Amino acid sequence: MSTQSISPDSPLAIARELASRFARTAVARDQAGGTPKAERDALRDSGLLGLIIPREFGGLGASWSTTLQIVRELARVDSSVAHVFAFQHLLLATAQLFGQPDQWQPWFEQTVRERWFWGNALNPLDTRTLATPDGDAYRFHGDKSFCSGATDSDMLLASALRAGEGGLLIAVIPTKRDGVHIHQDWDNIGQRQTDSGSARFEQVRVAPDELLLQPGPLSTPRACLRPLIAQLILTNIYLGIAEGALAEARRYTLEQRRLWPASLAPTANKDPYTLLHYGEFQAALEGARLLADHAGLQLDAAWQQGDALDEAGRGQLALQIAAAKVHASRSGLDLTSRIFDVTGARATSAALRLDRFWRNLRVHSLHDPLDYKLQELGDWALNGQYPTPSFYS
Repeated sequence: MSTQSISPDSPLAIARELASRFARTAVARDQAGGTPKAERDALRDSGLLGLIIPREFGGLGASWSTTLQIVRELARVDSSVAHVFAFQHLLLATAQLFGQPDQWQPWFEQTVRERWFWGNALNPLDTRTLATPDGDAYRFHGDKSFCSGATDSDMLLASALRAGEGGLLIAVIPTKRDGVHIHQDWDNIGQRQTDSGSARFEQVRVAPDELLLQPGPLSTPRACLRPLIAQLILTNIYLGIAEGALAEARRYTLEQRRLWPASLAPTANKDPYTLLHYGEFQAALEGARLLADHAGLQLDAAWQQGDALDEAGRGQLALQIAAAKVHASRSGLDLTSRIFDVTGARATSAALRLDRFWRNLRVHSLHDPLDYKLQELGDWALNGQYPTPSFYS
């Protein structure tokens, strides 16, 4: 989309203005880690936290393809902020897909009115939090890891296993409820401002109308869109990181790169090996963009089908998103590690922190092994089997 076709008050224009602001402090904040409080508040003020909320509930009513485009826009300059922003919409979608309208409609309206930021404490792989009955309610007790965006959030999507009987319970609760403790213990090499540390639940009461029971997690083809939205969010974050790395490398090459003495080119930007690398980067990114954008449009179509979505439609979308994620991950990791081939030794200065692009993508991509995405694609190619719905496929 060209900048000429964008209205100055459109969500994409607002996102681009925010991205320009976030870029000024991205390097320093990557070094500092912690909560991007000013950036989260800027998102609150922007109105973009209600991007996918339908207009009848006060939101902007954006499509998933538009939402993902904005996630990618932010990820080009700050993939941590893009991460917590994207999870806002994933968590809102989770409430809508797993719960009933009389639950999520008031939450949507309050999210817009109160400018709520949603945080994540779902992580179904972490089974340390248990739910025990308390009359018609439950008590959540235990620990949860990888709680991205929980710090400075207003609402929390949390999960627990039913004590003694198994089965996953997912609830939406206020982050400041008694017994909820969010720990600022995230100190990884990448995604340093996602606050993806741990949380502790101390006998937290969860009311019946806060539990997402109908239709519940992964219960219908439509409910099974939740993991696919998550996977396509990650795909667009990875793609945005790679695009941001390429933009930074280009700027440095044009402004700072010195011509190698053995080169016969007149200037560094005409060196044939430098052009070769940029050509490879461009070809890889074009492929990743096409796959990601196509998958985004297909997600729009599946979302609009509602309860009419069937297993085959969901399965085809899962394959398209898996292919997009594989390509974005591989091409992004390659590009973010090889930008130093076109920028040179001086570009490894710690002050530039050009390594942040690789660190961010590497940390994020390890949370969901790419090998299993390839296994799913292989099972389809060889055996005609769609991926089995789970929280990761």
